[in-house]
Amino acid sequence: MERKIMYLAIGKPKKLSLPNKKLMMTGIEKELVETANLTMTGFENDAPHNLKYHGGVDRTVCIYPYEHYAKWEEKFGEVLQVSAFGENLIVTNMLESSVQIGDKFQIGETIIQVTEARNPCSTIEKFNGIPNLYKAIHETGLTGYLCRTITPGKINKQDEIKQIHQESHGVTVAFCHEKVLHKKGTKEDFERILAVEALSERYRNQVEKLIKK
Repeated sequence: MERKIMYLAIGKPKKLSLPNKKLMMTGIEKELVETANLTMTGFENDAPHNLKYHGGVDRTVCIYPYEHYAKWEEKFGEVLQVSAFGENLIVTNMLESSVQIGDKFQIGETIIQVTEARNPCSTIEKFNGIPNLYKAIHETGLTGYLCRTITPGKINKQDEIKQIHQESHGVTVAFCHEKVLHKKGTKEDFERILAVEALSERYRNQVEKLIKK
């Protein structure tokens, strides 16, 4: 199974004019590049605006499966711009249902580790100007996911993606969405997620709050 980078994108926060004619400061808009330098805190020339909900050392890379684009374009009848979801890497054969929290991938000079199932953000709908896109992403769990940097370095768009570590616990991104995002988890499910050492601090805090309810 070949894992391939279809697009590589980075971008700093800027004011965007939304379809409702309002201005919004956000880091969701990315520029396509052939090469990007990944540090321990994120890509150079790339950053979120709202640091309360985005960014941090556990969340330096945002990945989105390329396969989802065709699904959304068919559903909404619109061609999406590339990096429509604010992601850095648009990739093939790395779906939420197959990627586990803690899995490690080597891309070019870098090594990254999956840390959390990405919570969808309403900014995605505002940015794309497609009504009900946020609701659809939430309901399907086709959100992409976030990673931390293990080894910094340069990533080229042509680089091969190699899985160098695969977890065996079965806590996939899709599993997290079913139990946490869709609120179908039991105490045992939450404990299983919390047992994953690689889990991001932000997501761990979210699950700990659920287990206390």
